[in-house]
Amino acid sequence: MDFLSNLQLSLIEIYFVIFTVFIASIIRGFNGFGFSAICISGFSFILPAIEIVPIILILEVIISIFMVPYIWNKIDWNFVLKLLIGIIIGSPIGLYLLKYLSPDTTHLSVCALVIFFSFLLMKGYENKKINNNYGKLITGIVSGTLNGLTTLGGMPVALFLLVTSIQPAVIRGSLAALFFLTDIYAFILSFFAGIVDLTTIYRTIPLIIILPIGVYIGDKFFVKSKEETYRKVVFYFLILISIFGFFRIISNF
Repeated sequence: MDFLSNLQLSLIEIYFVIFTVFIASIIRGFNGFGFSAICISGFSFILPAIEIVPIILILEVIISIFMVPYIWNKIDWNFVLKLLIGIIIGSPIGLYLLKYLSPDTTHLSVCALVIFFSFLLMKGYENKKINNNYGKLITGIVSGTLNGLTTLGGMPVALFLLVTSIQPAVIRGSLAALFFLTDIYAFILSFFAGIVDLTTIYRTIPLIIILPIGVYIGDKFFVKSKEETYRKVVFYFLILISIFGFFRIISNF
């Protein structure tokens, strides 16, 4: 009972959080990304953003560890490192632009662009010419900038991999590895900023058990899916998350 009281959530809210994390971990196990997007969408109904972010960062790092056996030999480390360089450059730019640009307006613009490019990709658009060091670096800078502005840094990376027709297993592995590294960095910053407290730890502990189950189920779906099926699922996921974000911001105006 004391442990439940430390969570500072009602029993219904606890069940809702567990269900959200379970669905998000299945999506992560299948896509290689999307865990944060699902969790933020669900948790925002019961928790303020400042309490959501540290929980998700801890879970993202842990779920990435659980994914290692499924993705290790499919990670394109050259791609991951080039993206990281770009993200390191772009992140402070995004934080600087926060002073001058509205995050909500930027969020809406990004969602609209993601929907547009997702539909283009579904129609068969591809561009393998941008799969070079400059393309990766620029994508990283855009990702880092958007992450600083809107926390939507994963979307341009996913679109880049889809546009360049990279194999699904490599997309999944590289995205999981990339987010593992960036989330460790973000968690360290959050910890020293004092955002992570004892309540965060208490809320995270029972959710850790859910992660390997969801990842296992997501991986089974991935193994059984065809390449075309994987791409369609990712397209629809990007579109749905963008539409949800679009209406959530519109409702706040």
